[in-house]
Amino acid sequence: MGRPVIWDELTSAQLGAHDRRTPVVLAVAATEQHGPHLPLATDRLIAEHFMGRLDAALPERILILPTLAVGCSEHHMDFCGSLTLSHDHFQAHVLDILTSVAAHGFKNLVLFNAHGGNLAIGQVILEIFGRRHPACQVVLMTWWQLAADTLFHLSETGPGGVGHACEFETSLMLHIAPQLVQLDALPDNGLQPTYAWAEGDMLRRARASLYRPFSTMTHNGVVGEPKAASADKGRRISEVVVAQARDLIGSLV
Repeated sequence: MGRPVIWDELTSAQLGAHDRRTPVVLAVAATEQHGPHLPLATDRLIAEHFMGRLDAALPERILILPTLAVGCSEHHMDFCGSLTLSHDHFQAHVLDILTSVAAHGFKNLVLFNAHGGNLAIGQVILEIFGRRHPACQVVLMTWWQLAADTLFHLSETGPGGVGHACEFETSLMLHIAPQLVQLDALPDNGLQPTYAWAEGDMLRRARASLYRPFSTMTHNGVVGEPKAASADKGRRISEVVVAQARDLIGSLV
């Protein structure tokens, strides 16, 4: 198996020799609070883990762009350390990157999302770029949506258990970077309930959307049950997501 094919580790000539049908993947993440037990880099580390696993699953068949590590996290800014881009700046940044890739003739572009706050603007980016570049295929995938049916059966915590810094994200971090998980600080679910119609999580959509800053949604920055996490569960989550992403990206060529 060859080395990961990372866009900016190639020379211009090496990149120019690639088949222009090769899928080019941009991971978009966030730098924000993840409760008292997970690092600010959680979403980036999860995204980059999946990029490495995807490269191994599709050896020399994808190109991986540098991860966009700061996303749309305005709703987390009451918690120290969170960084955010405005929707306008995030949209412009991602569109500029995708437009640059398309300018070099690449036709299959994939946004791999690891942060809930990027979902809505990600769909807007998809539609704007797709309209401007009809010769390209552009795909937006979010890891927990990609494999939701299977992930549903891996969850042991029921409704509300997989939201933020939760059973799933903590499990992935225990699998990916256990040295960064503060096991002595594992919290309880900090969710402050509101209207029944507004309650949902990674796997269960709310019936309608209600805006709340995260500081009013949870007292400790956590939505879900991190105490149900395990490294083995993180490994199984990773395998499920990578298999689904591999099949989707592989179908583009």
